[in-house]
Amino acid sequence: MKQEELNNRLSEIRDKLIDIEQTNDVRTYLLCESENSFAVSKFLYEDLDLRFLIATGLDSEDCFEILYHFSNDETGCIVTVKAFIRDRENPSIESITSLVPGAEWIEREIYDILGIEIKNHPNMKRLVLADDWPEGVYPLRKDVKR
Repeated sequence: MKQEELNNRLSEIRDKLIDIEQTNDVRTYLLCESENSFAVSKFLYEDLDLRFLIATGLDSEDCFEILYHFSNDETGCIVTVKAFIRDRENPSIESITSLVPGAEWIEREIYDILGIEIKNHPNMKRLVLADDWPEGVYPLRKDVKR
């Protein structure tokens, strides 16, 4: 799928997006609320046949962000779903492992280090933190004392 066709197809999910940012010829960000991230990711993965690369979790002070990165291998373009989680007290997002089983471990890592509940994840348990790590302390949150 060529980049122009990809850009045109994004209009099909415009109602699920806050904005589309194209930072250069090969980077596109699809900004959405967390409750729309699964639908947007599903569209990219199933309808546009983009390949899932990895996910990133961030604490942006006023919200959490989960970035699901997909590749359009034909064009070399990376399309990132940038999902905003506004509820800092009970942060959660829908798992994409039912679409992409390979997302299981990175979603577990995001849960482990940021404390974001990954809803409907098939195996939500610690991945990188020690078993005796204190409950409720998430090392990549900005409010953790260092």
